[in-house]
Amino acid sequence: MAPRVLLYTRTTAYRHDSIPDAVDAVGALGEFEADHTEDPAVLEGPLAPYAAVVFLSTSGEVLTPAGRTRLAEYVEAGGGFVGVHAAACTEDDWPYYGELLGARFDRHPAHQPGRVLVEDRDHPATRDLPAVWEFTDEWYDFRTNPRGAVRVLARADESSYEGGGMGDDHPLVWCRDQGAGRVFYTALGHAADAYTDPDFRAHLRGGIDWAARFR
Repeated sequence: MAPRVLLYTRTTAYRHDSIPDAVDAVGALGEFEADHTEDPAVLEGPLAPYAAVVFLSTSGEVLTPAGRTRLAEYVEAGGGFVGVHAAACTEDDWPYYGELLGARFDRHPAHQPGRVLVEDRDHPATRDLPAVWEFTDEWYDFRTNPRGAVRVLARADESSYEGGGMGDDHPLVWCRDQGAGRVFYTALGHAADAYTDPDFRAHLRGGIDWAARFR
């Protein structure tokens, strides 16, 4: 039986039009089965059957108190957690979640082309990417720079687009350990066309594989 991941896309704030395309893309990665839900009650149940829980452009408060407890216990015990794009705009009222993810969303400029600078090629999410990756996205700024608390895999080149607010050191993709679990986050993935891009799909697959300990 193929390993399984839980794909969660509930939103109580801004909802990305790309969510259906993102769900289809993750389901087609082929290395695992993805169970998709927007029902917070699912997160109140046992999560041990899943190799990773993926928050895919979630927004706002999306968990019940029982779901928060269950997710924290799952990660601390060794479960994988993956946050994609607006996962950084999620669970503002839960301090643990901010620590888990590594940073919280602040603002973004207009959706536009820019460059991703890959810092760490020794990770499944970045090893197949070009060192300078031309991409189009929203280029999230964060309230704090997570460097020092996370392993930064890639950063934004703010000279390549208009409206960046973090300066030369602008992490976009990172990973970290939480308890016995693994956490991966990518700020990329705003628009539907990202999920048909071969490089982005390989990036996403590598992040999920790492968090789930498939690689």
